[in-house]
Amino acid sequence: MAGNRGGKKLSNYDVDYVITYRFIDTKKSEAQAGLEKLIQALATVGLTVEIRNGDNHSLLIFTKAEAGDRLNNELYKSRVKDWLNGVRAAQPDREVSKALSTNPLTDAERFRLVHHLITSAKSEGGAGITPKTGEWKNVESVFPLHDHTFNKQWISKWSRQTFLTTEDLDEIRDRLGEKIAFYFAFTQSYFAFLIFPAAFGFSAWVLLGHFSSIYAVVSTLWSVIFVEYWKKQEVDLAIRWGVKGVSAIQEKRKDFKHEKEITDPVTGETIQVFPSTKRLTRQLLQVPFAIFSAIALGTLIATCFGIEIFLSEVYDGPLKSVLVFLPTGLLTVFVPTLSTILTNIATRLNDYENWDTTEGYDSAMTRKIFILNFITSYLPIFLTAFVYVPFGSLIVPYLDIFSLTARPFAESEKQLATPDTARFSINPARLRKQVIYFTVTAQVVNFATETIVPYVKRKGFHKYQEMKTERAAKQGGAAPAASFNDPPEETEFLARVRSEAELDVYDVTGDLREMVVQFGYLTLFSVVWPLAPVSFILNNWIELRSDAVKICIEMQRPTPYRADSIGPWIDNLSFLTWLGSITSAALVYLFSNDGLGPDGTPATIKGWALLLTIFFSEHIYLFVRYAIRIAISKLDAPGVQKERGERYMVRKRYLEEAFGKENAMTPLSPSEKITRASLEEDARQGSLQDSRDEDRFWARQRGWRESVQVGTDLIERMAADEGKKVQ
Repeated sequence: MAGNRGGKKLSNYDVDYVITYRFIDTKKSEAQAGLEKLIQALATVGLTVEIRNGDNHSLLIFTKAEAGDRLNNELYKSRVKDWLNGVRAAQPDREVSKALSTNPLTDAERFRLVHHLITSAKSEGGAGITPKTGEWKNVESVFPLHDHTFNKQWISKWSRQTFLTTEDLDEIRDRLGEKIAFYFAFTQSYFAFLIFPAAFGFSAWVLLGHFSSIYAVVSTLWSVIFVEYWKKQEVDLAIRWGVKGVSAIQEKRKDFKHEKEITDPVTGETIQVFPSTKRLTRQLLQVPFAIFSAIALGTLIATCFGIEIFLSEVYDGPLKSVLVFLPTGLLTVFVPTLSTILTNIATRLNDYENWDTTEGYDSAMTRKIFILNFITSYLPIFLTAFVYVPFGSLIVPYLDIFSLTARPFAESEKQLATPDTARFSINPARLRKQVIYFTVTAQVVNFATETIVPYVKRKGFHKYQEMKTERAAKQGGAAPAASFNDPPEETEFLARVRSEAELDVYDVTGDLREMVVQFGYLTLFSVVWPLAPVSFILNNWIELRSDAVKICIEMQRPTPYRADSIGPWIDNLSFLTWLGSITSAALVYLFSNDGLGPDGTPATIKGWALLLTIFFSEHIYLFVRYAIRIAISKLDAPGVQKERGERYMVRKRYLEEAFGKENAMTPLSPSEKITRASLEEDARQGSLQDSRDEDRFWARQRGWRESVQVGTDLIERMAADEGKKVQ
């Protein structure tokens, strides 16, 4: 359970969840009525409640599920549900206490069950509290408290080790849930796999130069092996953590709007449905959305790209060294703004599709976000590699339209004049510099904006609040501090809770997106600069630890959610691997001769040769992927062995319950001794009663020993007859 229960200084007082109830814009009577309704709803599901004062017109409502039959029954029902849906191979013991002693309750399970009691619908046994919506609009957040003792041990331990062990991942899973544990497992596997391309990339940079065909083949092969390995690894982890197939137990979305109710022909249950054909029709809107996004972002990036080329390679006037940063400034300002607008459109489109399950909604949203990330992350390099280099001499003369950006600073028209085709030559180092920026500089900038900037902002905000309070106190108009009525023994604890209530909510999807985008740079463009894996392996060692620090310090403790994989991101990895096999081959062809490539005229590029290169590289990739997939599927894994063992015990247990522990088959017993008297008795009994031909057929030999004797006699007789024929 949360906190250091045995300690005093960092104790969380057995609190499971904290609910922030803010009433700053609500009438007093409405706030009181809403609070009473909230407390009643929590008490109805068996939660104990305590209330303390919060910051800025808010209350902190502490909830705890008492250890007892209610929580144990919820846990047992959850595990039985898993077993019925095939998530667990073994049936939980029918005695609840015995089942819980065999598989004790983890922190993640407890928090998940209590969160279910708070937020799930009343029809599912919960209180039905949905923060910031409808009747619960004053409920600002529902979050568990950090276990600061564990957090300190976690950060200290990880800072002293290079690789994470399976036990480390198990501990994350037990504390933060499977969804976050899968992220750390993926990042750890990716980090370990980067050792080979980093070493080989450094060797290729020293010995083979840029755009090496050998490096391109090895890089593509490595990408395929990693993706196929991870697919097997996440299945193994899902079995180890007891969540294989848990995505099939899909949670109903609270915002789902059904059109009709029907009776399930199999179960007889009444279910709410939304026609799949109508949802498919709405999903088709993704096509114009993708086209619009590509045009909007593509136009912005291409415009800044053209301005950058004009200023760096055409303009020859004052302040050139300063003006070349203008496109970067434009991208920094407008790309995030446009991306935010498109993300909001994607969210509305996803809501319009009206997904009935959370899993389906999240998967659809991930696909839309990936489209935006793909355009913003990779389009600049694609423009340089496949537009500027092969067609640069044809495009540059038309870049005079961007002379407006430098005209106020130019001293003469000559400084703005674009060169003709004969005098212009491409800059072969441009592509390499661009890849270095995205694989090194952008990674550093991202780390700073993700970890350092939020910390500085939070510290600055606290300082501002203190100064504001002090100024108000001097003027005599300061409101009482939130802690004015705190019991002395709870002062430190409540200060920590108020601080955690102000933190942001952690979203593991953002960190997964970063890793997938980084993998895309590696598989798509590392042939341009083979040292990219070296940069990534250093970045990822820091990323693993900084994400742990971010979760512990910069974010509220995440609510544990279950998952059996990294979700649709694995499909994005497969797509990037396939695309990487094409782009690597195309880049090797276009930038042959150690990056010098063509001279900037399309005549030097043979279209049929480029298409043939892409064709063969793609088909070789498909064959290699199939072979690797088959090979990896043959490998056994601890999780698979565990599942096989559990299924064996299930079968064994069933047979023992059905037939007893003794062999269910009738044991072999010695036949009676065949004598003249026994044969005469059999004949007499047969004459006294009517018998079927079938009965008489099966009564001729009594027992297996008699059958053996008859067969032996027949063999001996036939062998003797054969001997006479030979003589």
